[in-house]
Amino acid sequence: MLALVLVGCGDDEPAGSPDAPLDAATPGHDASALPVTDAAPGALDAAAGDARAAVDAAPPASTSAQQLCVDTINQYRKTLNLPPLARWNAAEPCGDSQALADGKTGKAHGAFGKCAESAQNECPGWPGAPASMIAGCLKMMWAEGPGADFSTHGHYINMSSTKYTMVACGFATAPNGSTWSVQDFK
Repeated sequence: MLALVLVGCGDDEPAGSPDAPLDAATPGHDASALPVTDAAPGALDAAAGDARAAVDAAPPASTSAQQLCVDTINQYRKTLNLPPLARWNAAEPCGDSQALADGKTGKAHGAFGKCAESAQNECPGWPGAPASMIAGCLKMMWAEGPGADFSTHGHYINMSSTKYTMVACGFATAPNGSTWSVQDFK
């Protein structure tokens, strides 16, 4: 089965040179220190706006950027009474390699499918370390919905889909401190 994947990732461009070497990174973090960023609300209806505010008010308490990623996605899903996605730990090293490869080429979704995932979201070249950038990226993706048009709501559709039961979050950090992150859904 071929999953729909959003090829364009909005206005997010890599922060560094695509030729700069990247290192896979998965540092721990203090979730209470995460910045709250404003994302363009897009076509959110009142219920989705309330759901977004509820997630902003309660950042997850996690021990790694990967867990923070999964917890944040699940907090958004909870606002729609959707079951949580399991953390797909076994695919995380592969996700790290996808983020690393995409960061090196400067092409989001360039390594899609290498981890046997069904769908993928990607945060290309976001400023900051994995634990400090992931909440803002996921917030922006969730703000794309609701909607059924994959070209404008694709990240939201992947995050809210009931077709997937697991998610793996991979990260790679460039020498300039920017981060590439993939979220692989299965």
